[in-house]
Amino acid sequence: MKPRHHLHHRTCAGLALGALLLAAGAHAAAPCVPVGRWARPTDGAPEALDSGPWLTELAQSGIVLLGERHDSAEQHRWQLQTLAALAAQQPRMTIGLEMVPRRLQSVLDRWVAGELGEAQFLDAVEWDTIWGFDPALYLPILHFARMNRIPLLALNVDRALVSRVSESGWDAIPEEAREGIGDPEPASTAYLAFLRGKHARHNRADDERADETRFERFVQSQLLWDRAMAERIAEVAQRDDAPLLVVLSGSGHLVYGYGIPHQLAALGAPRARVLLPYSAEPCSELVPGYADAVFGLDPVAERDAPAPATLGVLLAAEDGGVRIERVFDNSVADAAALRPGDIVRELAGREVHSVADVVASVRRQPPGTWLPIVVERRGKTRLVLAKFPPEPEP
Repeated sequence: MKPRHHLHHRTCAGLALGALLLAAGAHAAAPCVPVGRWARPTDGAPEALDSGPWLTELAQSGIVLLGERHDSAEQHRWQLQTLAALAAQQPRMTIGLEMVPRRLQSVLDRWVAGELGEAQFLDAVEWDTIWGFDPALYLPILHFARMNRIPLLALNVDRALVSRVSESGWDAIPEEAREGIGDPEPASTAYLAFLRGKHARHNRADDERADETRFERFVQSQLLWDRAMAERIAEVAQRDDAPLLVVLSGSGHLVYGYGIPHQLAALGAPRARVLLPYSAEPCSELVPGYADAVFGLDPVAERDAPAPATLGVLLAAEDGGVRIERVFDNSVADAAALRPGDIVRELAGREVHSVADVVASVRRQPPGTWLPIVVERRGKTRLVLAKFPPEPEP
């Protein structure tokens, strides 16, 4: 089984946070979390936080989890700003990365030590194959770590293991093939409901029992991902000389404490602080437990920031093609009605033989154009047209 691949998606969890509320009449009211300010979700209006004391508290907290939408340049800028502010108060910091499996820890070490150039690093860390999001979104953070000799920590497992769980379930994986990961803590009822909503959007089965089996395996693969990262975090956080550990992860693994925080608590790790960016969701989302704090981002900057062409799928190598394992919400693939299980055979008239073929074709796609995709679905071939959004108007 070859590793799966994230091909740029519009949201890991469908969680770009915040909204602009309209006052009575035609006048716009101020956002419930001002741009550039921290706030704590409450039962009423979000509670404003003084950034100085708040950052001091975070720097002393042990574990800080920073959420992101992987393709958002503005959210990565916020992450870098927060990392810099925390490093100024606590130089003994380590940055944990969802994007890198543990087997490539030595590559991160060599990058931080200054032994690799950008191209060498991206090749050695298998960026396009394993992660696939535009590296330009992450390189400022990676350079910040190297300039300040801040260690980088690989958190994840190989995608091949996650793929096997998606196909066969956790119980079918032999102990020796689990990469040392223990049994995940079961998902809470609320997390199951959250995941069921995401699963139902993109998995339409003719057989209800088959659909339920797919959902159970989807949950198990999600819990594996959460558990793998949590175990690595706990391993570092529970050392006597533990640094401040700041983790970069998709918001879907953090929101409401469902994913990584839930697994950390089961492992007896120190309490983690969850911080999420806020820009374009209703303020009704900001309830106690949503996150420890949110940071207001400019919704215009979020919407208008230039981004590379993205399809919005999770891919796996398949003999004679590439299989779509997951379709992300609000993505180009979602709008084109691509589905998990589809085998990509051709893109723009060219045969597809590898994940790299898909990555290269999508990255070449101009804004506002259509990409013809030939897929095989349940033994039948069909043509799907994926429309990429136009460039934002100046």
